[in-house]
This record gives sequence, structure tokens and C-alpha cells, in this order.
Amino acid sequence: MDNLQEQIQELKDRIELLEKNSSRDKLSIIVFSASLDKLIAAFILATGAAAMGSEVTLFFTFWGTAALRKKFRVKKDFISRMFGFMLPTGFDELKLSKMNMAGAGTSLMKHLMKKKNIVTLTEMLELSQEMNIKIYICEMSMDLMGMKREEMVDYKNLEYCGVARFLSEAYESGNSFFI
Repeated sequence: MDNLQEQIQELKDRIELLEKNSSRDKLSIIVFSASLDKLIAAFILATGAAAMGSEVTLFFTFWGTAALRKKFRVKKDFISRMFGFMLPTGFDELKLSKMNMAGAGTSLMKHLMKKKNIVTLTEMLELSQEMNIKIYICEMSMDLMGMKREEMVDYKNLEYCGVARFLSEAYESGNSFFI
């Protein structure tokens, strides 16, 4: 009987150690692209994981950062204005990464999404906010491309940070994706 008690205690200790060392039910996604199809994928993964009970963090960096800009004029230096001119402003200006065909592919994709009752990126962003998905925006990317905080979307769980902050979140994640 003592041996059985020892085995049970040993199993309990092992389970406790596994639970302590296992990754939390968390997903971290790096959003590097400002392509319509890739952002759709990122938000579908994020909202799907959140619907299944996972904590989700999206880290927007480099070109992905431009997707979160809203149409808002801010005084900038020449180079920052040039980046602003070349980069999309918000979800409506995003194009497909493949088969864009001078905009025809993007229009077709948006038409099909509407026809098949697939929510828009704007609606996905609103849903993400309701599901408490965190959005981190890379300050270095913003600074490099001359973006300002007041240009970014209004989102209750938005934080401006550096890579170290995101990595601390990602290290705790069970899964991390790069889109």
C-alpha cells in the first residue's frame, strides 16, 4: 500500500511539473505583410484561436504596420511623407500578394468575400477587439517608415512596443506564426 501511495505521489509531482513547464494556451502571430490575403489569414487564425479559448497576440511589423494606418494627415518630414505616399492606408487600399492583376484580382476577391458572406478585414478587426485579441505595433518599424501613433487605428488592446516585448509574449505561447 505504501508503494502505491508513493507511485501516486510521484505521478502527481510529474503532472504538476508538466503543467508548470507547458506552454500556455496562447498564440502569437507576427504580421509582416500588408497584403489583403495574408491579413485575412492572420485575422482568421487569430479570431479562430480566440474563439477556441486561446489568448492571442498579433505583432505588426514592417509592411504589416501600414495596414493599421487610418486616413489621417500628420505633419511629417519629406522621407516620411514619401513612405506614407507609397504605403497603403488601411484595409481598403490593400492588394493581393499574388494574382493582383492590376487590381482586378483584389476586386474579385472582395466581391467573392461579399457574395459568400465572409466578413471584411474591418469587421475582423472589430471582432478581434471584442475577443480581447492584443495588437502590438513595432515602434522601430513605425519610426523607420515615418509613421505616427495618431495615424494608427483606434483599438482598445493596442500597444506600441519593441521586439523584446513581443518576444516575451511569444516565449509563453504554445504556437507562433509568421505571416
